[in-house]
Amino acid sequence: MFNPDSSESELVETWQRFVQGLLGVLALASALLMAYYYAPRQTTGLEQQVRQLTRQVARLERQQSYSSAAVDDARDSVAYIYGIYHLRGASQSFRARVAGTGFVVAPGLLATNRHVAEPWYGDREVAAALRRGASPVLEKLVAYFPGSPLPVNLETTALAQHADLAVLRLETTAFTKSLRPLILSDTPPKVGEPVTVLAYPMGVTGMVAKSPAIVYERLSSHPDNAETAGELAALSLIRPSATFGHIGDVSGDKLIYDAPTARGGSGGPVLNLRGEVVGINSAYIDGFSGGTLGITAAELRPLMDAAKKVPSSQLSALSQDESATH
Repeated sequence: MFNPDSSESELVETWQRFVQGLLGVLALASALLMAYYYAPRQTTGLEQQVRQLTRQVARLERQQSYSSAAVDDARDSVAYIYGIYHLRGASQSFRARVAGTGFVVAPGLLATNRHVAEPWYGDREVAAALRRGASPVLEKLVAYFPGSPLPVNLETTALAQHADLAVLRLETTAFTKSLRPLILSDTPPKVGEPVTVLAYPMGVTGMVAKSPAIVYERLSSHPDNAETAGELAALSLIRPSATFGHIGDVSGDKLIYDAPTARGGSGGPVLNLRGEVVGINSAYIDGFSGGTLGITAAELRPLMDAAKKVPSSQLSALSQDESATH
């Protein structure tokens, strides 16, 4: 028999269970929402990568800005070196020009490669003539600095015995006294470190090529000599070029990096991001873009100490004696 009282009781009980379940679901949802908004959020792998890349980009931008400022500050201390020498007593007439780069390392002192200070150094043809009794004579060696219309005379002060390095004495003038020496880094260079090379690749030819069009048209047919360099200096167009790269290897006193260079770039400073000298540009390997060679700055310190001990009054006699022994 059908009992209406029993059916109504079951309906009430079912409704109560439904309401209790609904309240439970709402309470659970509220707890989850509270946990979502107030509990510490954990970043996903993608968010972590984005944040890491953002930090890296910001760091690279700071480094680039710092490097650019350091390069601009160093440029005025980097000189274009021009010289002429001949062989005395050679069976055939021989006279040659030399072009290179040097940079101020101390008041009155300029660092460069030995093969720039002594152009016959490492030249096999000249070495054969020297063995036959010829002797080299350095007729002229001068430096052109940015901002100066006049060349500065150079004299050899100290030469490395087993490395392609030299320290030269600058002629004392009001201008040379104002030059700021570049700082040698106390930290050894590391593989992967960003570097900048300041130099005069291709010498006068390179500087003419990057001159304003009106100057280029006038000087492009001129020879690569001291007169053309003097014209560039008078027009304030003596300015080193900057190339950028990374250190690929460090082997003893040698640096290998991929900042490109060319003839005339020998002796230029290799700078780190702080504008400190970590090496001296020395040579390059043809056909290999990562094969620019330099010498670590640490090798320069003994030469600087030796050069500071040589009185300027002895320089001319010292240079003549050294030339006579080669």
